[in-house]
Amino acid sequence: MSAFFQSFGLSEALAGLITAVLAAVILVTFVAVSAIFFIWLERKVAGRIQDRLGPTRVGGKFGWLQTLADGLKLLVKEDLIPRDADRMLFRLAPYIAFVGAFGAFIALPFGNNVVARNLDVAVFFMLAVMSTEVFGIILAGYGSGSKWSLFGGMREAAEMVSYEVPMAICVLIPVIVAGTMNLNAIGINQTGAFWNWYVFHDPFTFCAFWTYFCCATAQCKRAPFDLAEAESELVAGFHTEYSGLRWSFFFMAEYGAMFAVSGIAVLLFLGGWHTGLFPWDLSATWLGGWGNVINVIVFIVKAWLLVFVQMWVRWTLPRLRIDQVMMACLKYLLPISCFLLLGVSLWQVGLGFVNPYFKYPMAVVWVGLFLIMLYKAFTTKSILPDTAVGSSMLWNTAAPTYPASKP
Repeated sequence: MSAFFQSFGLSEALAGLITAVLAAVILVTFVAVSAIFFIWLERKVAGRIQDRLGPTRVGGKFGWLQTLADGLKLLVKEDLIPRDADRMLFRLAPYIAFVGAFGAFIALPFGNNVVARNLDVAVFFMLAVMSTEVFGIILAGYGSGSKWSLFGGMREAAEMVSYEVPMAICVLIPVIVAGTMNLNAIGINQTGAFWNWYVFHDPFTFCAFWTYFCCATAQCKRAPFDLAEAESELVAGFHTEYSGLRWSFFFMAEYGAMFAVSGIAVLLFLGGWHTGLFPWDLSATWLGGWGNVINVIVFIVKAWLLVFVQMWVRWTLPRLRIDQVMMACLKYLLPISCFLLLGVSLWQVGLGFVNPYFKYPMAVVWVGLFLIMLYKAFTTKSILPDTAVGSSMLWNTAAPTYPASKP
């Protein structure tokens, strides 16, 4: 891209600056638009699971514009700062949290060389940048001048820092298989049919995918690991005192981090931008640039599916206690991730010849189970409560009317 601007006679420094600004604008727009879509999707997913409809009024039958209406409401909502808050930290915290989630997209390839900055240490860079989000969480809790916000911030910080350890170890497992930390190179290594994806490479990478996804869900502060909102406090944790636009930045950071960790999972385990149906990269065929457009669409759809699974889990499982969350990390996920790291190292040294006998049957079985799941998801009807035990007739009864009060 920089060479394109230099062809117009611009200096190398100016062309690089224009390229960086353009990439930043594209990434910020993508994060913002994805957050708008994810908020709508989460409300519809919650409605589906809870046997209700979700948004249905704003923007047509499916409430497509509900998130935009909520965004306008946040823009005009009064921006309050508590009297006892540290005003500078209170203002700074949401932007630090958002930058921590957004900065990771700089090294995230959406297709073959479709990346803002192609780094040889892309995996390390993304994990390091996303870990800075915890500073925004701590500052939000501390700067609010509220003990409930402080407690919620400390719980979130303890959870995020703890789960980063097994998550990083699980990331190392496909890195050992690929022999590089360059995410673009890792995606290229999985070119071909879906059995070339690293999730089917060996039993250790297969288990590492599920361990990583569990840790990533906790690292994104998603239920059932959502410790900011304690059941006994009935408050929103570290962002209790926030309102308006600053409050929305925390949610943009959360949904941005959800897509980022899902994108890492897609690149490390699920074939990256490859469909898994063709033996070649579409960008290297006669399609040329249009093949890379298809690659980008495939990558985004894969990442969105993993984000959908995180929403599915949130509205299905109850929230855990703080001791249960920390025990799951320290007593189970951390030893499991260490065992998988040791196992994949030994596999690479002495058992590589077993790969064809493992990946082909495993790939066929799991693709079959995935197709069955999709069939069930689209054919199972949602039955509203009617006359079942414990239900009421409210679904089939018109809303009550009351006579107007006399003056």
